[in-house]
Amino acid sequence: MQLTHYNTNFKKQTFPITLVCDHVTNAPNIGSLFRIADAFGIEKLILCGEHIPFGRKMTKTSRATEKVVRYEVVKSASKTVENLKNENYQIIALEITDASRAIHSFNFSKEKPIALVIGDENFGVSEDILKISDAIIHIDMFGQNSSMNVVQATNIALYEMTKQLL
Repeated sequence: MQLTHYNTNFKKQTFPITLVCDHVTNAPNIGSLFRIADAFGIEKLILCGEHIPFGRKMTKTSRATEKVVRYEVVKSASKTVENLKNENYQIIALEITDASRAIHSFNFSKEKPIALVIGDENFGVSEDILKISDAIIHIDMFGQNSSMNVVQATNIALYEMTKQLL
């Protein structure tokens, strides 16, 4: 028998993870990020940028999770990441670089809260944030494409992180 929202027995849990979105501005992506933030029990979602769309397209994909996920909207991703670093967060950027490590080989620390920084749909995590990150991780891919949708990548990253933090 397929289970529904009402008869699943998943244990509710919150992980010390803050998801920092560096100029993610696509409304359906933002709605999906709310949804996975709820699904993976992350502490907070921070949307950074000038024009964050909170309309019908966003709420259609969020399925009302924007009402239960703690979030804030700020202008500067760089300042936000600097502040979190000063608050003793481990800053981890999800990006493919010449120095990034494969996520499956990275050990996430249980000692500090984590700020996972994800980037703009077209340009990724900004260079100034990459420079101050404690680690840069990527997801190994085996096809022709060298990138995937920001929401899909965030799903994979949060799955691996929460699996390790359990």
